[in-house]
Amino acid sequence: MNVLLVMLAFWLPGLLFGAAIRLRGWTLAGAAPLLTFGVVAIGVPVLGTLGIRWTMLNVALWTLVVSAVGFGLAYAAARFTRRRHPDWEEDERPARSVRDQLLIGGGVLAGLVVGAVTFLRGNRSLNNIQQDWDAPFHANLVRWIAEHGDARPSTVGTIANLPNQTDYFYPDTYHALLALVFGKSGLTIMPTLNLAALMVVLTLPFGVAAMCRAWGLPVLATAAAAAVSTWFTAFPYDSLWRGPLWPYVAGVALVPAMLALTRLLIKPKGIAGPVAIGVGVAGLAGLHTSLIFVILVYFVLLLLAVLFRFEAIDWRRSASSLVATIVLAAAFGLPTVLPALYNASGVTAASWASETTVSGAVGQTITFSPMAAFPQWWIGVPAIIGVFLLARRRQMVWLVGAYVVLGGLFAATVSLETPLIHTLTGPFYNDHWRLGALVPLAGAVGFGVFVHAAATKVAEKIGQRKPGLNPVMLTVIGAVLIGLVVSVLSRGGYVGRNSARVAMHYGDGPSVSKGEVEAYNWLAAHTVPGERVMNNKIDGSVWLYALTGVQPVEWSNYGAAFSTKAGYLSVFLNDIDKEPRVRQTLTDLKVRYVLVGKGKVSPKLQTPVGFERIETTPGFKRVFRNADASIYEIEGQQGVVDSAATTGADTAHGQ
Repeated sequence: MNVLLVMLAFWLPGLLFGAAIRLRGWTLAGAAPLLTFGVVAIGVPVLGTLGIRWTMLNVALWTLVVSAVGFGLAYAAARFTRRRHPDWEEDERPARSVRDQLLIGGGVLAGLVVGAVTFLRGNRSLNNIQQDWDAPFHANLVRWIAEHGDARPSTVGTIANLPNQTDYFYPDTYHALLALVFGKSGLTIMPTLNLAALMVVLTLPFGVAAMCRAWGLPVLATAAAAAVSTWFTAFPYDSLWRGPLWPYVAGVALVPAMLALTRLLIKPKGIAGPVAIGVGVAGLAGLHTSLIFVILVYFVLLLLAVLFRFEAIDWRRSASSLVATIVLAAAFGLPTVLPALYNASGVTAASWASETTVSGAVGQTITFSPMAAFPQWWIGVPAIIGVFLLARRRQMVWLVGAYVVLGGLFAATVSLETPLIHTLTGPFYNDHWRLGALVPLAGAVGFGVFVHAAATKVAEKIGQRKPGLNPVMLTVIGAVLIGLVVSVLSRGGYVGRNSARVAMHYGDGPSVSKGEVEAYNWLAAHTVPGERVMNNKIDGSVWLYALTGVQPVEWSNYGAAFSTKAGYLSVFLNDIDKEPRVRQTLTDLKVRYVLVGKGKVSPKLQTPVGFERIETTPGFKRVFRNADASIYEIEGQQGVVDSAATTGADTAHGQ
């Protein structure tokens, strides 16, 4: 039931809106999640400004409204075009046969199965906690939006230890969508996050199939590309265990769907192209603003391909669609992109040390194996051959160009340290892992092209010897055999290798253990709404709110600035008997309990000095203890309970 609920949240709004603006077929199936995030991204500021709570019912009504508007515009545009340009017939590609649709569907199904098995095998249990650095922030944000009914980024600064900063910004479209299903049908935070990550993996084969179909690749190439899209370690799996970069992964997974929609600018179909792309841009910007730079690379290269006549276009028919697309993309995307400038300097200032040599970086790029200790030879070599075939045939040359540009940026940032490279990769936090995630898309398409070319060549050879055999069937059989051989050589689509990567940060610790969760649940039973718990920023207790609804003083692994009350307590908590300001600050924050866990989000971090010798400091009485955590009651702070209950500050405990 929970799987179906999250799946419907990802696909249903986009399917409704996409169908309303007359998207059909694989393009609709692939673009539906992208349009869902777009509808959510646009709805967040609109509903928030109107004072409408962010709930499933209100967002469903919002989706119906925008779908009705889209339907009306599509209908009006179609009638206008028929009257004004009766000679403009719908430029549809020949309908695929049932066999072709089944082949593409089979490829998509293969990609879905490998992706699902890989993630679930690595995750082990949907209840397992992702132990890496960013996970509690995403979890806290989902719960915060669900409990407070407002998804505007300016209202969520509290969970970043910036409660009074109204210009705070973090793209939260991903979290806003998950907040709608959190708590429904008993869906707790970790199943919500893990099922959403699974859905992101499952969007990839649909998007790749839609893109290949839209741009005219052969059926077998489309099917093979979709099938192999979930085999690459660099994407989506590396960004699911490291970080985890859940919103970024969702955005990158939806890039193929966006590229499928761009075909509607070359071959216009009413308002479907401009509106879908405009809404899609809002969705990508709302997932992660760096994705705008990714799409910009593809759009510029596609424009160059058109100008140099690698892609045919009727400017008379397409001009209005191109102008409308620019206007709508700016109108829908800028409200999300402009607030991101608040923290632009912080993003571009991030730095990650190089991890390989230039030759190693080039090798990783060519084999579509970024950040891998051992290349994925069995798909990497066919994929690069397929990319060369695309270039040789002058087909989808913009995709080849994007592979060179984005792959070149990855190779440069993972092996070199120069001011120019830092500037170019700044929107991606100068993080070669994020750039590496952009490389496998071309690899999937290249692999599909290789499979089709190799199967066709084999069929031709056999057909010359036995001319009575059906050449089409021979080609299909050849493609299936190639797929089976590669599957065997890669041990089932690299399921073992990739699931091991996913599993790296799923376990009982090191950040949060079952014993620490037991302590969190004790606090949930012994605190009231509005009461906060003093916690250590590095011991995993920043998960406290996401898992139980109890609000911590320290919300993130980064910790609060010393100038804040939370930051002050992290330094001087154990001086409660020496510094009167400590008790006053505890009272202001309504703190009665101190939580100390044995976990550590990173072994390199040091425990804040305010938590040293808590167990022997007068005024701290241990009231809970197990092997992994202790809870202390602060003597003299019992009175904060009544004030917390009566003030009603910041509803907690899921209420």
